[in-house]
Amino acid sequence: MSEQAASVRYLTRDGWLLLSTRGVRSFGYGFLSVILAIYLDLLGFDKLLIGAVLSATLLGSAAFTTFVSVYADKLGRRRVLVALALLMGTSGVIFAITTDTIALFVAAIIGTLSPTGAEIGSFLPMEQAILPQTTRQEKRNSVFATYNVVGTLSGAFGALFSGMVVVFQGHGFEKLESYRLMFVIYAVLAFTVAVLYLALSSRSELAEEHRRLPRKSLSPQTKAVIARLSALFGVDAFAGGFVLQSIISYWFFLRYGVPEDELSVIFFVAQLLTTMSFYAAVWMAKHIGLINTMVFTHIPSNVFLMLVPLGDTFLLSLAFYLARQAISQMDVPTRQSYTVAIVEPDERTTVSGITSISRNVAQATSPSISTYAMQVVSLSSPFLVGGSLKIVYDIAVYFNFRNIKPPEEVEREKRKAEKSSGGRG
Repeated sequence: MSEQAASVRYLTRDGWLLLSTRGVRSFGYGFLSVILAIYLDLLGFDKLLIGAVLSATLLGSAAFTTFVSVYADKLGRRRVLVALALLMGTSGVIFAITTDTIALFVAAIIGTLSPTGAEIGSFLPMEQAILPQTTRQEKRNSVFATYNVVGTLSGAFGALFSGMVVVFQGHGFEKLESYRLMFVIYAVLAFTVAVLYLALSSRSELAEEHRRLPRKSLSPQTKAVIARLSALFGVDAFAGGFVLQSIISYWFFLRYGVPEDELSVIFFVAQLLTTMSFYAAVWMAKHIGLINTMVFTHIPSNVFLMLVPLGDTFLLSLAFYLARQAISQMDVPTRQSYTVAIVEPDERTTVSGITSISRNVAQATSPSISTYAMQVVSLSSPFLVGGSLKIVYDIAVYFNFRNIKPPEEVEREKRKAEKSSGGRG
């Protein structure tokens, strides 16, 4: 069957390749987010320095995302994606072969080492810009949900795989050596992603008719909307930086003494719950809209987040955390789909880049503040600060964007109005 015929069904070959690259990357992010802070602690880094390394990973992502948003469509999306994957692999190699502080900071900056357990890097803007070209408009929400399901499910198995550090030690490896082996595996995954990107077709690039357009910047209308959206996404990301998966893993390690193999199971289960929520988000968006789905699921998840440190036992804290994870990411596919839907096709790479940059820059500052607060104020403070700021973000998004709807929601409301009008006639 031809690629065109296949696309009528659901997704083109390029779309399946992007699902594959997302899955491979996320598997690596999944285990790295569990072990990264603990590994740095084993190297003798104090909490402040650990936070600085986590911040460096986010600053590096912001810098590369800035580059991508400006130059990817000009240089070629495939070419840039391959280069980023090679840098990701190089970062893994550096972490595997040296403990030098400066070298590790450099690797953190260039390598999209995700401390969140989820995608934060500069791959996202290009993949999100390509995805709508691989399916029909009415399937866009489902494709973004699938894209996030693949990422989160792979991240879940990656988190489970982090328990291999214990297995390696049981087979004669020293503790630090077992962690270094994980970075070797991360590098291999990154180089595999580079090979997959080489297989993308020319259809993954910006369409020729859009490349010929004279527009060199975003339209004034898009600028106004995206400026507000990016500012709010920045607030959400800043709040999220207080409770990165690496920090939560470190918190359970410090607060309750949870060993690495048990942490791997916790984050595996947490991400499975997250995965199950994505298609529920698509169903909700179809019935109540993208913005309502984002807000009405995010607020209760942040209440659960604030309750995590208030549990007086490990099981109670874990229950609150898993409840939070069951609904906390339902805003992700809806947010991504909403962002690319309200702009023109030739604006998508730039817009995805701008919103990613705002998130990465804002999030880059908070891990250092979070680990400082853990050291100076209390271990619980990141959860309370992060959760309360996220609720402020949710309320602001609702009141700013509830009336700005994507095309399919406008069309749906138009059909309902016509049907209602016809019924009255």
